[in-house]
Amino acid sequence: MRRVHTFHGGIHPPEHKAQSLQAPIQPAGIPPQLVLPLAQHIGAPAQPVVRAGQAVRGGELLAEADGFVSVPVHAPTSGTVSAIEERPVPHPSGLSAPCIVIDTDGADTWLPPAPLAAAERADQTRLRECIQGAGIAGMGGAGFPTAVKLSPGPGKAIDTLIINGTECEPYITADDSLMRERAGDIVAGTRILAELLAPRDILIGVEDNKPEAIAALQAAADSTMEVVVFPTKYPSGGEKQLIEILLGKQVPSGGIPADIGVVCQNVGTAVAVHEAVARGRPLVSRVTTVTGEAVTRPGNYEVLLGTPMGWLLEQAGVDPDRARRLIMGGPMMGFSIPAPECPVVKTTNCLLVPTEAELPTPPPAQACIRCGLCAEACPATLLPQQLYWFARGKEYDKLEGHNLFDCIECGACSYVCPSHIPLVQYYRASKAEIIARRREAEKADHARERFEARQARMERLAAEREAKRAERKKAAEAKARAKARAAATEGAETVDGAQAAADEDPIQAAIERAKARKAALAAGDAGEPADRVAKLTANVDAIAKRLAAAREKLESYDGGEAPVAEALKRGVEKTADKLAKAEAELREAREGVSEEA
Repeated sequence: MRRVHTFHGGIHPPEHKAQSLQAPIQPAGIPPQLVLPLAQHIGAPAQPVVRAGQAVRGGELLAEADGFVSVPVHAPTSGTVSAIEERPVPHPSGLSAPCIVIDTDGADTWLPPAPLAAAERADQTRLRECIQGAGIAGMGGAGFPTAVKLSPGPGKAIDTLIINGTECEPYITADDSLMRERAGDIVAGTRILAELLAPRDILIGVEDNKPEAIAALQAAADSTMEVVVFPTKYPSGGEKQLIEILLGKQVPSGGIPADIGVVCQNVGTAVAVHEAVARGRPLVSRVTTVTGEAVTRPGNYEVLLGTPMGWLLEQAGVDPDRARRLIMGGPMMGFSIPAPECPVVKTTNCLLVPTEAELPTPPPAQACIRCGLCAEACPATLLPQQLYWFARGKEYDKLEGHNLFDCIECGACSYVCPSHIPLVQYYRASKAEIIARRREAEKADHARERFEARQARMERLAAEREAKRAERKKAAEAKARAKARAAATEGAETVDGAQAAADEDPIQAAIERAKARKAALAAGDAGEPADRVAKLTANVDAIAKRLAAAREKLESYDGGEAPVAEALKRGVEKTADKLAKAEAELREAREGVSEEA
């Protein structure tokens, strides 16, 4: 026998379980209309893949998962999609949410089942894909996507797989009925879960107030599993409390069971995994307890997801004159449903319809007397009284510092409070406010990061533009310097041509004639002395005109670029030198003519 432990606190409220265990699980039937919320789990809502007016069959995909922490939604039966719109959903806020509405046809036509072939030899990836594709989320708590829970991540070896059959809350017997009637399916689903996690130990935990369920599980379990029975105490069904009972270990504050090598799954989840893998059936129904003194036929019903609660209550024979309110869940952790039009979802384990005598309206809250009973009852070893004061004062930082999010909202503190203070309601509201503030802070951080990234991008683009302008300026200056150097080496003629845009005036023609005369003289063709004097005279006149033109250009130049001005000066000097040489040559020629005469 495995040694069992206990946990701090806890209470023993009246169980009220017998009234819903008088008959086996009954099919609830097909309602005229199904309302399927796109968010029936923790994580991102599924995204519709059907449209209004489309005919669907049972098992057909209606909405696909949107991300890793999300699961799809399937049609529970055949019919026509009549709308995709906001409808009331079961949530403590009482708000509406997007839903797919199906008008059923009563034929219950299904797609051919597609079980996973050779499931016993399938690899872990295919098994997880099958479980995720079937839309399975935890059916005993908040509805965490099962495939995500079966992927603990690198470096987290799972030593123990715990199947939770505790069902500790009063009135609820859905899991008890499953263990009694479908123990074989629970064991088959547990084997599939073990294939994914490869744990050293497989434990099925059950409270000792369920003798028929314990016997059925012990008969169905194989040698790799151990059915562990322990004393009844609320809330032993809490994940962290059950781990402490079975293993004597505590999950660290803010941590998850995988941090200490443990994964917990509900018995209903194990059945759903077996249905998906071995039979190819997605999660489209669940066993739900319908009970309370206002119900004439209390029991456990196999209910299609999306079934309106009011329709299910009619099948169970609710007396509206005696019904005081409708609660989803048990009296400890459940919450009131504002409208019977709300649908049954994956986490609907119980519909409680009590009379006023059975569950009286709580008296008005009185002042806290600091008795400390709430701290003694808290299974998470928190300080409920201190959390209450912080919640009232909206001191959210202090609430987080005192581990508010370790609270499992079991209601034990409220149950024992002699002042009837609704402590859990304060904690729920504070959690919601803190989560909302976190989201706003994340949005603000995201906006700031986007702004900073844009500023950095703008600065980078400005720097790039400035660098390009500098490069263009540097290239232009280099080009100007090269142009000036070329003009200087070619002499005044080239400068004249560059600055005057290739002048086509008589001066240029005179230059060409001078070049021709020089070529003739070099060849010895000087002609008669008198002719030579005439030619030299004309050459002097031409050079004098060029010199005058060059000086005029130099005087009229505005001095914009120094290299050009220098080139003009050198051109004037060279032309003046040529004029002096031409005049000297003319004087020599004239002296020669005089001597001959």
